Amino acid sequence: MAGAYEKNLPAVPDWLNKGDNAWQMTAATLVGIQSMPGLVILYASIVKKKWAVNSAFMALYAFAAVLICWVLLCYRLAFGDRLLPFWGKGAPALSQNYLIRRAGIPESTHYYDNGEIENQMIQPFYPMASLVYFQFTFAAITTILVAGSVLGRMNIKAWMAFVPLWLVFCYTVGAFSFWGGGFFFHWGVIDYSGGYVIHLSSGISGFTAAYWVGPRLKSDRERFPPNNVLLMLAGAGLLWMGWSGFNGGAPYAANIDSSIAVLNTNICAATSLLVWTSLDVVYFGKPSVIGAIQGMITGLACVTPGAGVVQPWAAIVMGILSGSIPWFSMMILHKKSILLQKVDDTLAVFYTHGVAGILGGLLTGLLAEPTLCRLILPVKGTKGAFYGGGTQILKQLVGALFVVGWNFLATTLILLFIKLFIALRMPDDQLMIGDDAVHGEEAYALWGDGEKFDPTEHGWLGGTATAEELRPPPGFVNGARGVTINL
Repeated sequence: MAGAYEKNLPAVPDWLNKGDNAWQMTAATLVGIQSMPGLVILYASIVKKKWAVNSAFMALYAFAAVLICWVLLCYRLAFGDRLLPFWGKGAPALSQNYLIRRAGIPESTHYYDNGEIENQMIQPFYPMASLVYFQFTFAAITTILVAGSVLGRMNIKAWMAFVPLWLVFCYTVGAFSFWGGGFFFHWGVIDYSGGYVIHLSSGISGFTAAYWVGPRLKSDRERFPPNNVLLMLAGAGLLWMGWSGFNGGAPYAANIDSSIAVLNTNICAATSLLVWTSLDVVYFGKPSVIGAIQGMITGLACVTPGAGVVQPWAAIVMGILSGSIPWFSMMILHKKSILLQKVDDTLAVFYTHGVAGILGGLLTGLLAEPTLCRLILPVKGTKGAFYGGGTQILKQLVGALFVVGWNFLATTLILLFIKLFIALRMPDDQLMIGDDAVHGEEAYALWGDGEKFDPTEHGWLGGTATAEELRPPPGFVNGARGVTINL
């Protein structure tokens, strides 16, 4: 044990802070758990039974594919040396010499107009390997969120091609622009932990993808019940608890700002859930479990761009608005808009992440507290309009418009390119069957996803019995209940 703490060991360089490193790896693991198994479980259970396997697999595949693309090219596109004002120089992040040195974001040094340094380069007190993995988990969950808009009909082969292309041409652009030292980073746009880079981008790209892929079958759009409500709650719970790593790891240290961010995150999520549920009761007469989950997600998405720079009372305000404005856009505005109804956004990612993300970004521009801003932001004097920083709202709005425009255009071009080689939507005969047609697998070894009882398939002795044996015993009802066993 004593050898592990010797100062001269290569594993313990002078710049290494073991507490920060331990927290960063823990935070990365919490964010990873949001996807694996969080969103895998949530997606598998919130959809119709016949799409459970396909929905889970889309998330599973994206998590693995993003990691390999991330270390081969994309990390340094997002956090490497500057190539363009919105993009870094792509390169592998695999060599030992690169990964064991002190972490740093080379383009994050911020200068005054006269060329003097205002804030030094971001250099956390742990190795580059910790930062590479932490940022990968953000890239993975963002890509998986896009999948939520196209569940239940996107060709799995088209999705497999879409993931690396979207990561390269959409996600890395936003990450470099706002976090990696790009032009919005230095202009002072606040995106503490991904309200724009993650939620707004996934909401816009998901909505765009849903348009180009096309809708589900009419029967699926009209009736798409979750196949396992309790499992859906388990996935949502992993998402909520994992968010402490999501926002708590953003300062790249186990410091006081990470503590504020974790507290604000949970306050806003709880407030939003309660507001959304209350509106469901007032408008529909009863609370909804799916509605509560949606309210939770909108609260988490809304607080993310400002989690570490707003006070807890502001997190409550953000929760009230994130539980009501996205609710109104989904339940009222959607039903009055022909365009919104035309686009089949399966899990309403546009509302729960896109609307909530831009709402959070603008509220951050209003409520960002000066003292908290000084703890984390590169531009000195940054503060919300509520505290006298009137131009911050304008910066937040411009940043949002860039994310909307870039993700709409890039996602469209990516899908039109894929469409030249692979059909974006599954054929109708596969859509009728679901998982068994796409993967040759089904989520549950039972029947009952709306089909009629067939004794040759669902009989009490199974499909290998003789015709005489297939005759049900007395008391056997035409279904899965009512079996009488004569002892």
